Amino acid sequence: MFNIGCHLSSSKGFLAMGETASEIGANTFQFFTRNPRGSKAKDIDPEDSRALVAYMSKNGFGKILAHAPYTLNPAGADPKVRDFAEMVMKDDLVRMEHVPGSYYNFHPGSHVGQGLEEGVQLISGLLNRLLSEEQTTIVLLETMAGKGTEVGRTFEELQMILDRVVLKDKVGVCLDTCHVYDAGYDIVNDLEGVLGEFDRIIGLEKLKAIHINDSKNPFSSHKDRHEKIGEGSIGFAAFSRIINHKYLRDLPFYLETPNELDGYAKEIEMLKAARTLSQNS
Repeated sequence: MFNIGCHLSSSKGFLAMGETASEIGANTFQFFTRNPRGSKAKDIDPEDSRALVAYMSKNGFGKILAHAPYTLNPAGADPKVRDFAEMVMKDDLVRMEHVPGSYYNFHPGSHVGQGLEEGVQLISGLLNRLLSEEQTTIVLLETMAGKGTEVGRTFEELQMILDRVVLKDKVGVCLDTCHVYDAGYDIVNDLEGVLGEFDRIIGLEKLKAIHINDSKNPFSSHKDRHEKIGEGSIGFAAFSRIINHKYLRDLPFYLETPNELDGYAKEIEMLKAARTLSQNS
């Protein structure tokens, strides 16, 4: 099944997100666990979360993806910054158990001049303190574009973190198409090569989800500015190959393009058509 969705507002609760997803032709979705620029999180209504779980089961939804706030920096030099990241992520993982078996995605962070090794140690240390055998949520490291001192700009950097995590079955990777393209991975002209490199360094079994975004900037720009599907430097033909690739087609895809709901509905329709054409060709 083609699991495709987009980023939705959680302001009206869990079930409302599921219903909105269906209205725009989606069968999964992504949402922020709390204000993406702050720390405040709405109280969870257990009845609402149970209603979403039932709705997803009835309507054939794929796994949903919760996104941590952008403000978190688990690799920060300031202990208060790291403590804030730990507090938020710890609370988020507890909250996510209200929708069992979901994904939780976060940006690994920036080492802010401490060096890659120190950044990796801080990120993996945080994960080792937070992850538990009992949790059903899989935590995903997001591939990054390589701005400044970001950690996670290469597959090798992500693997350095994964290597140090004790509960390896609780972690994976979310590949962002805009980010990897901006980071210098040519998914337009050499998708097979990029996936082969991912498999060699990390292992494709660790690739759990895809943020499907075009890029406003040219290849290897290290900028990270998302564009609507087919309107950026990646182009629609590349996305058609991505969503139909044998190693990717069964993963959930989440749009984070600069759109309102009607724009997301159009992109979902376009991608579904490309998927159907490939299956019938």
